[in-house]
Amino acid sequence: MNSRWTLPGTTRRQTLAALAALTAGTAAGCSGGRARVAGPDSGGSAEATAPGAAEPFTSAVGNKEALLLQVMAHPDDDLYFMNPDAEHVLRSGVPVVSVYVTAGEARGINHVTGTPIPPADKAAYSASRHQGLRQAYAQMLGLNQFAPWQRSVLRLPGGVTAETNVLTNGARRVRLVFLNIAMLSEGGVRIPALWDIPGTVMRTLLAADSPVEHTSSYGHQTLLDVLAEIMDRYRPTLIHTLDPDPDFQVHNALHPKDNDQPGCSDHRDHTPVALFTWKAIRQWVAEATRRDKHAPRFTTTSFRGYYNQRWPHNLPPAVLAQKARVIKSYGGSPQWECGNTAGCGDYSQGGLRPLTNRKGWIRSTHYRYPNPLPAPTTDREGRVVAYGVLGTQAVRWRETTPGGGRFGAPLGLGGGPLAPALCAVRDSAGRQVLIALRFAALEGQGGANLRESVVLEQRRADGPFRAWTGLGTPETTPEHGRRVGCPAAVATPDGRVHLFVRTADKGLATRVRDATGRWAPWQRLGGAEIQDGLTALLDREGRVHVVAAGRDTVHHWAQERAGGPVTLRPPTGLPRPGGDPVGAAVAPDGSLALVYRTPSATVPAVHGAAGATVPHFEGYGAIAAHTAAEPGAGPKARTLLLLGRDLDGEVQIQYGTGADKRPLRAPGHLTPVGTPALLPDGHHGACVVGIAPDAAPWIWRPRPTSRA
Repeated sequence: MNSRWTLPGTTRRQTLAALAALTAGTAAGCSGGRARVAGPDSGGSAEATAPGAAEPFTSAVGNKEALLLQVMAHPDDDLYFMNPDAEHVLRSGVPVVSVYVTAGEARGINHVTGTPIPPADKAAYSASRHQGLRQAYAQMLGLNQFAPWQRSVLRLPGGVTAETNVLTNGARRVRLVFLNIAMLSEGGVRIPALWDIPGTVMRTLLAADSPVEHTSSYGHQTLLDVLAEIMDRYRPTLIHTLDPDPDFQVHNALHPKDNDQPGCSDHRDHTPVALFTWKAIRQWVAEATRRDKHAPRFTTTSFRGYYNQRWPHNLPPAVLAQKARVIKSYGGSPQWECGNTAGCGDYSQGGLRPLTNRKGWIRSTHYRYPNPLPAPTTDREGRVVAYGVLGTQAVRWRETTPGGGRFGAPLGLGGGPLAPALCAVRDSAGRQVLIALRFAALEGQGGANLRESVVLEQRRADGPFRAWTGLGTPETTPEHGRRVGCPAAVATPDGRVHLFVRTADKGLATRVRDATGRWAPWQRLGGAEIQDGLTALLDREGRVHVVAAGRDTVHHWAQERAGGPVTLRPPTGLPRPGGDPVGAAVAPDGSLALVYRTPSATVPAVHGAAGATVPHFEGYGAIAAHTAAEPGAGPKARTLLLLGRDLDGEVQIQYGTGADKRPLRAPGHLTPVGTPALLPDGHHGACVVGIAPDAAPWIWRPRPTSRA
């Protein structure tokens, strides 16, 4: 081992011992560092629970140009885990910049199943994967998959050089950036060590026929500086990342380890690359705010990785076919004439292999933070008020005039750095309560890596907010605390606010604020394994209900009586959900109606007192449900109103669930970021609130007819 690979002041043996310790630590708790212990009520150290002050944003409502920036560990992470979202954003005309941190060279063998195994050639295999990406993105741009790209060298901080490829089709534009850090650097060093062990250095791999002529060296700060520079250079309004805190996973005969890192449901490179991305986001925001005197405007979506293998599949055949078509282009074939001498794609992913692979990664797309955003409500004047996460801090948008359909400039509320996971409720006194998930510490290099729930409460109805307060997590160690899910909350008529989160062991926990504003300790409510994306609501008697998708059925917790404890209910016996959050509403007859798709289904079904399939509401992803006035049926007639995305990813709603009902689609082909929200608006009827790829919120007030 060369001296440049050792930790400062250490011997080669000490460095290898440190790497061995990292491996052992990863096996015990997945990649991400050994942080201080945070008690279930403490929220971690004092500094971890003191969110930063709000930063101002520019007065303009929108950005001059939307741009999607994606940061991946390997070539194809975007195609497997971020599509169909990325393709839908690209189709809408938004430019895309995709950054691949590693060279993806693996063992260097580009092998077609059933043929002789070729000799290893890491430089050629890396170049073949690059070519596969060019083929895939050319197809997504609507061009011939062998369209020529403009290839050049990108100079970045720390003397780093990277290859960049650009292709345009009219107004549509894609840029690919290959940092090409070797997956297995000299001395057996991998990306988890670069994140966690001080002094670690990694080198790049030169892909065959790349315009980059010299290798580069990366330390921890170098990679942060490079990612932050790319963010500052291209100014994204939407950032896609991988999962920084993957689920714990027991590996056994039922769930073999396969490509997972020890103890978790994801690849060992995915996690540190996601952590680097979130830390670089924090660095970019701080530097840009100091320089520009206002915070950059962007929103973020994180995607699960090998998690897709462990849960029911959620993409219907039409969406899956489109996703598979792109990956087929990426996989390519040695028979193709693509003009790249190193190879025409990642042959192990060509043809039908992604669809026949038992791991099924292609068959789902899951958000790490599945909360609907923004979280809307109305003020006393009837204007929509929406709370969300912009530039990693909480913000409030207010409609300029009641029913006007336009938001004013965002008001920064601080709290950052926040994950895109926020819920908002109004208590019985009319005070707004915001609860979010915060990156309380994100240090790496053996430092703290903490998450916590935080709360922001108004002093009085429509009045100023108090300071942010840390609520900690229901877990007793930072490694478990990182796996706590998104907050879901509901306010009850007795003045309480019930907060619910998914725990690290995939059960349910709660913390309750009483009418005086005091929060009780965390309490575990048990339950079998559920997915994140909780739905909490009140029934007509004011009783709290929580529902979540499980592996087998929908899981349900509820109060026996208003004001009583929330407890796990007996198994529902409902059909297996497809892995997305379950829509729930109080039906017109007073029963609890649940709306969701079964695995890989195109249309949902309503489960309740009168269950039925909703035959024309074709789409994918989460469904929101509310009870609303039935169009053309008199002032007191009520029906279920459904919100979701169609097969092209655009927003649709439907009044009623009968066979004669049809969905309404928003004008302008609204493509939401993540999951939009449905707001029953007594002043102007129901409205849909979402975030566009340019990080601007929008309002859609449908105008239904009796034939809707």
